[in-house]
Amino acid sequence: MKDTAFTKFHELMGAKMVPFAGYNMPVQYEGVNAEHETVRRGVGVFDVSHMGEFWVTGPKALDFIQWVTSNDASKLVPGKVQYTCFPNETGGIVDDLLVYMVDNLNYLLVVNASNIDKDWAWCNKQNKMGATLYNASDETAQLAVQGPLALKAMQKLTDTPVTDMEYYTFKKLTFAGVPDIIFATTGYTGSGGCEIYMSNDVAPKIWDAVFEAGKEFGIKPIGLGARDTLRLEMGYCLYGNDINDTTSPIEAGLGWITKFTDYKNFINKPAILKHKQEGTAHKLVGFVMVDKGIPRHEYEIVDAQGNKIGEVTSGTMGPSVKIPIGMGYVPVALSKEGSEIYIKIREKILKAKVVKLPFYKA
Repeated sequence: MKDTAFTKFHELMGAKMVPFAGYNMPVQYEGVNAEHETVRRGVGVFDVSHMGEFWVTGPKALDFIQWVTSNDASKLVPGKVQYTCFPNETGGIVDDLLVYMVDNLNYLLVVNASNIDKDWAWCNKQNKMGATLYNASDETAQLAVQGPLALKAMQKLTDTPVTDMEYYTFKKLTFAGVPDIIFATTGYTGSGGCEIYMSNDVAPKIWDAVFEAGKEFGIKPIGLGARDTLRLEMGYCLYGNDINDTTSPIEAGLGWITKFTDYKNFINKPAILKHKQEGTAHKLVGFVMVDKGIPRHEYEIVDAQGNKIGEVTSGTMGPSVKIPIGMGYVPVALSKEGSEIYIKIREKILKAKVVKLPFYKA
């Protein structure tokens, strides 16, 4: 298992450590529910240094990104971030990711930790146009400082204004006395905040500064457990659960990041366009339990007669919404809001209903 630049801090603070995507990571500190509420109401800090960072540079950078991703990166301007995915050659998804535009010649791709090696091989395979690719994953540390008080707390560490930054933008700034830090108003919690990219050598200094600055706001470290419940309450997809190599962006509800403009060609565009035009057999939906029970990953979704019609991709008791929630793929006929479906939990068939995402509304 690899350590991150912050592993020693997690251990000193009493985190329960688990292996995740090849890294030794904190799953919780004081408990998932308490950590979840810290982020919803105040400010919490996640170590997300296990994420992957690929730099794409040179005059062919945009051409490469346009080909390899589903969204329209030509709409980006310097300082803007875009959510997108890598479509594969068979209609599925290699990964979902963020694209950061520094300028016309420099872009940063941020990919999921469990897919770094796969994504790196995929990008190199698809780079027929000659963009310059550089894998900075092992030398980059990242903190996600999330919650409604996050930007207010982090403003104490920089002279550059950050509290008024628009969602999905970033700045290069001096932070905690360290120059050239990437400070982005991104995150996967639905509670606001920022993600901060730095080199491993300055990571301990920045960790200490972040916690000192956040002390008056009740800042706490947060583990992977609460990261999962927070994103699920927002209906955000988790790669490996809700999307994978076999799920189409269209059936996953990611049509909004899949652009079919005439001037943009991307991998497997004709097949995915066909999904959009003709529809798919299944659709990813959110649901809440009507009967008492908590849905979990890989539980069967069945009809009233007990016939399997799908599978739960993500499920939990939502700490903020206070009800059992889940996501899963169901036949299109049962994907409308209010549709009744059933979840098989310990051989019992329990009623649930399809709802509009997100589950949590601030």
